[in-house]
Amino acid sequence: MASSFMQQFGKKKLIGKRSSKKYLGEALYKNLLKDGGEEHRVREKLNQYIKSHKSAYKWEVGHTLKVLRRRKLYGPALKLSETMEKRGMNKTVSDKAVHLDLVAKSSGITAAEAYFISLGESAKTHHTYGALLNCYCKELMIEKAQGLFEKMKELNLELSSLSYNSIMDLYSKCKMPQMIPALIQEMKARDIMLDTFSYNLWMRALAATGDISGVERVIDEMKRDGRVAPDWTTYSNLASIYVKFGSFDKAEKALKELENKNSHKDLSAYQFLITLYGQTGNLLEVYRIWRSLKLAFPKTANISYLNMIQVLVNLKDLPGAEKCFEEWSSRCSAYDIRIVNVLIGAYLTEGLPEKSKELKTQAQKKGSKPNAKTYELYIDYYMSKGNMSSALDCLENAISVGRGNGDKFTPSQAIVTKMMQHFEENKDVDGAERFLEALKKSKDELESELLESLIRTYASAGKKSSAMHRRIKMERAELSEQGRKLLNEICPDIIKEP
Repeated sequence: MASSFMQQFGKKKLIGKRSSKKYLGEALYKNLLKDGGEEHRVREKLNQYIKSHKSAYKWEVGHTLKVLRRRKLYGPALKLSETMEKRGMNKTVSDKAVHLDLVAKSSGITAAEAYFISLGESAKTHHTYGALLNCYCKELMIEKAQGLFEKMKELNLELSSLSYNSIMDLYSKCKMPQMIPALIQEMKARDIMLDTFSYNLWMRALAATGDISGVERVIDEMKRDGRVAPDWTTYSNLASIYVKFGSFDKAEKALKELENKNSHKDLSAYQFLITLYGQTGNLLEVYRIWRSLKLAFPKTANISYLNMIQVLVNLKDLPGAEKCFEEWSSRCSAYDIRIVNVLIGAYLTEGLPEKSKELKTQAQKKGSKPNAKTYELYIDYYMSKGNMSSALDCLENAISVGRGNGDKFTPSQAIVTKMMQHFEENKDVDGAERFLEALKKSKDELESELLESLIRTYASAGKKSSAMHRRIKMERAELSEQGRKLLNEICPDIIKEP
């Protein structure tokens, strides 16, 4: 610890003493983040640094890349890595592995594969192979990951828990938990020490196959091993597993262990505790942990209020949720529509639409506009009441505002089916046409089933459409035999092919 501190102190001293003509007057990462952490600002500062032709220490570049990756600023990180290589900075194999990862995150897997192929044979070690394997696993490319992993074994490359964890995590995400125990045994046979992540993946795999006693054996093995101690994520996994299987007493014991392990007062640990105590139905413990969280984090973040209010709503403690909301509302710097939505949803579920509208109006006055999720809540509510006209109004609004990340809002298949069913049963041609017109703004193409439902709506309403045949052709819809017959009925003046 002391040597590490002295090393960092020495590095800071070097930066402070270096020539301002040849080097920046401050650490490179500080310079790049000086105007804020937004990607466009970091890019601007990086371009300024590159144009200045000033140098940086190699360890300083490495630390800056680490900071940028942690902040998910992969584009600027890749440009910095490329620039330093062009300037002749000698890259170790580990540096090249980092570069490969940045290429994958910025330019995609194909570009990462091309970079890997371009490397000299001496650079193709467990570091770069492992980096490419991790890329395949992150992209859920099972066959490529398996093939590369087997090649690493054939080449007798040094394998670590990192490579095994990557492929086990892939199997976990791809719903293939049965593959994980064999890899654990392989690690043991190769004398590769399991780390906390390995044990956690193993636990989740056994839980996914219903082997609860196996999960408990894994925890016992961790404790006996002594080299790897269970951490708070281990106990949050264990508690989640017990909750899933309805073993609430065991879950609460695991949660007590989680609390004991959270000596560093990790915000995520508090939030897991609140969520998991909520799932056990223990409202008293939810409030106790909430008080502890606020003591540890006096400037309580929006995400913490969002989690707490959601848990209280799930536990049907609407007065508690309202009180927590008022506390947040009175001190928040930005009115977060996600938190508003939780309470709107609760009011609608409890049959209190007027209160939900009052809250929506209050949010709008404070500058928080309804988003697609807000309208989605109202769509569900109005549909449950059979008020399709109001539901359609909300759907049009949801499509108009879109998702917060810039994606289009697309209603679920259940909503689409139920709405078209309603218009068909009620012979409401205008409603069906309006609905499909809205959907066209959210979908690239309309499914054949939707257009066939529209044809049935016209037929049941006794209405004709001279343009319907052309519409079906333009949409390239494939109709059933019954659909084609009905199409002929509603387009009587059109000459069709036999």
